[in-house]
Amino acid sequence: MYAQVIIDITHEKLDKIFEYSIPGELAGMLKVGMEVAVPFGRGNKETRGYIVGFTETPQYAPEQIKAIFRIEENRRAIEARLVALAAWMKEHYGGTMIQALKTVLPIKKKGKPLEKRWVCLTLSEEEARERLAFYLEKNQKARGRLLAGLLEQPRQEYERICRELKIAPAVIRALEEQKTLKVEKQRSFRNPADYKVKEGKSVILSAQQKRAVDIFVKDYREKKYGTYLLYGVTGSGKTEVYMEMINHVVENGRQAIVLIPEIALTYQTVRRFLGRFGGRVAILNSRLSEGERSDQMERVERGEVDVMIGPRSALFTPFKNLGLIVIDEEHESSYKSEQVPRYHARETAVMRGKLEEASVVLGSATPSLEAFYRCRTGQYTCLTLSRRAADKELASVYTVDMREELKKGNRSILSDKLHDLIIRRLEKGEQIMLFLNRRGYAGFVSCRSCGYVVKCPHCDVSLSSHKNGRLVCHYCGYEEPAVRVCPSCGSPYVGGFKAGTQAIEELVRRRFPQARVLRMDMDTTRAKDGHERILSALANGEADILIGTQMIVKGHDFPNVTLVGVLAADMSLYTDDYRAAEKTFALLTQAAGRAGRGRKKGEVIIQTYSPEHYSIVCAARQDYEGFYTEEMRYRELMGYPPAAQLLAVLVTGGEEGILDTAAGYLKEFVLRAAGGREFQVIGPASPSVGKINDVYRRVIYLKSSEYHVLTVMKNYMEQYIEMNKGFQTLRIQFDFNPVNIF
Repeated sequence: MYAQVIIDITHEKLDKIFEYSIPGELAGMLKVGMEVAVPFGRGNKETRGYIVGFTETPQYAPEQIKAIFRIEENRRAIEARLVALAAWMKEHYGGTMIQALKTVLPIKKKGKPLEKRWVCLTLSEEEARERLAFYLEKNQKARGRLLAGLLEQPRQEYERICRELKIAPAVIRALEEQKTLKVEKQRSFRNPADYKVKEGKSVILSAQQKRAVDIFVKDYREKKYGTYLLYGVTGSGKTEVYMEMINHVVENGRQAIVLIPEIALTYQTVRRFLGRFGGRVAILNSRLSEGERSDQMERVERGEVDVMIGPRSALFTPFKNLGLIVIDEEHESSYKSEQVPRYHARETAVMRGKLEEASVVLGSATPSLEAFYRCRTGQYTCLTLSRRAADKELASVYTVDMREELKKGNRSILSDKLHDLIIRRLEKGEQIMLFLNRRGYAGFVSCRSCGYVVKCPHCDVSLSSHKNGRLVCHYCGYEEPAVRVCPSCGSPYVGGFKAGTQAIEELVRRRFPQARVLRMDMDTTRAKDGHERILSALANGEADILIGTQMIVKGHDFPNVTLVGVLAADMSLYTDDYRAAEKTFALLTQAAGRAGRGRKKGEVIIQTYSPEHYSIVCAARQDYEGFYTEEMRYRELMGYPPAAQLLAVLVTGGEEGILDTAAGYLKEFVLRAAGGREFQVIGPASPSVGKINDVYRRVIYLKSSEYHVLTVMKNYMEQYIEMNKGFQTLRIQFDFNPVNIF
C-alpha cells in the first residue's frame, strides 16, 4: 500500500500527487487528511504534506519511491470529508489543491496549552502548625504567610495566592521541595465567549415559526437533508427558529455550525445561544489569539462543543458528526472569500452538507437573488415568516427627496424631517441610529439639483470618477471626460458625494449637544473588544445616538431604538457593480428593521436623490418580492447572475505592456477553445482600481447560461497558463459570480 501525498508548498507546479511508501511502524495508522513529514526533492529535504488517498498500484517503480518519515503529531488531522470538500473547491473556484487544503484546515498548529494551577497543603493540620511556628521563629515571613493561608483554605488557585498573599513563585517552589505543599495542574481552555449570561427564557413560537420548525424536523427524521431558505421579515424571530432546529439536531447527537456575516454580531448572537445551550457553544473569529483559536478546536476534538458560531471560516469546523449548517443574513457579500480559492460560503456549505449528510438553513429578510431564485426553481425549500414576532408592527418608513431639501436652502446632510424627529426622540429618552452606508465617499458622479447620475451608455452602471479627470466604466472600458455641469438640467451642483462617519459625528454633536453620541466603524472597533464595548453601551442605555456604517444595521436587536436615519441611500445605489440595486435594497430594508423592535412603534427616514428608483421604493414598502421581480428583469436582460453565470478572470503584473499582451492572448485562447460552447467574452478591461502598489490589473469576464461551461473553460485556461512561460511573471485569479467588482 502506498500513500498519495500533496506537498505543503503553494506553487502550481507542485499542485499534484506524490507517492510515498508506508514504513512498517506506520502500517494501519495513516488516514486520509493526516499531515505527515516526508523527504522531498534531490536533497530529501524534510517537508510537510497531506495524505489525500492510498493506492496499491504506484505509478513508479517501488524501489524509486521514498518512505514517509512520520506522522506530524502536533498538527491537526483533516477529516477525509474536508479533503473531499477541498478538492471540490479547487475544481469550482480555481487555485491549487494546497491552497484549498489550507482553506479548510481548522487551524495551522496547536497553540501553547493553558493550565490552571492549584496550591494544595499536603501536611496534616498539626504538622502544618508546627511548620508555621518554625517559619515564624526563623523570620521567614513569606513562607509563614503562605502556610497560614493554606491552613485557612487547604486548596487555593496559584494566581490568587501570588496576587492576594503577595507570594513569589520561588517561595511556592521552596515549600513544594520541602513536601509542605504540592502544585496540581489542570488543563484549562481559553474561552472568548465568557459572557455572564442568564439562562434563556423558554420561547413560545408563533404559528409561522412552529410551521417552519415542523417542516425541518419532519424532513430531518426522514433523513431528507436538504437546503432551506428561512425568509422572514426583520424582527420575525429567525434566531428562535434556528435554535429550535439546532436543539433537535443536538438532541440527536449531532453538531451545528452557525455562520454570521460580521464580528459585530458575535456579542448578541453568542449571548442568545449561551442562554439556550450553555457552555457547549464556541466561537471563532479573526480577533481571537492563536491560543484561543487552538483551544476552540481542541474543545471540538474532545466533543465538548455542540454549536460553533463565527464568520465564513467557521464553516470548516471539523465536527465529527455535523448535522446542520445555519447561514444567517445569507445575502451578505462577506460570505464570499477574497483569497484564493474565492469560494462562496453558501455554495460551499451546501456541498459540505451533501458530503456530511447534513441540512443547510439560509436565513434573511432580504435573501440574495441566487437563493430566492433557487427556491423558485425548486432547488431549495422556502420557509416564510411574514410577520414580526408577537405581532409587532413594522416601522413606518418615509422617503425624503434631498433635491427638494436643496431647493429649500438646506445643504446639510440632515433633512429637516430627520432633524425634527431626532429632537422628539431625545426628549422622550429613546435611542436613534444614523446609518451611512459607506465609510468613505462614493465614486459615482451625481447632480444634487435633479439627481441625475452619469452612467455608461453600454452597461447601465455608473461611471467612476478618476483623478485624471476621466469618467470610466469598469465593465467595458468606456471613458469620457469629467462633467462640470449637469447634462440633464445644467446645474453646477454636480460631482462626487463625499461624507464620512467622523464628519457626521462632529455635525451631530454640534446640532444636539445634549445627546450622548457613539460612532461605530472600522476606526472605532479596531480593538479586540471594540464591537462589544460600543454595542453593550447602547444596550445599557449609555448612549442616545449611534452613528455607523453597515455593521450597525445587520441583525442587532435594541428595543429602545425607535428612529433610524439613512443619510445617503444613493451611496451604494450607483456604484460600478451589477448588484448595486440589490445591495441598496438589502441595506435599506435591514436598516429599517432596526427600528421599533420593542414595544414602541419605530420610524425610518430614507434620504435620497433618487426616490423613484425601484430599489428605494420597494425598500420603503419593505416589499422584497416586488424588488425581486424588477431586479430579475434587469438581470435577465443583461445576462447577469442568477439569470446567467459569470466568471471573472483577474490578471495582475508589474509590467503594463506584458500584462496587456498576456490578457489579449488569454482572451484569444478562450475564443479558440470554445469548441461550440455558448458563452460571451467581455474585456480585457481595467477593473475599478487599475493599479495597486505599482501592480497593474486587467479583468476578463465570461458569461454563460451554464455553470459547468465556465468551469471547463477555467480548467482549459489553467492548463494554457501552466504551459506558457510568458505567464510566469503574472498572477491570475478566477472568481465565479463575483459579489464585488475587482
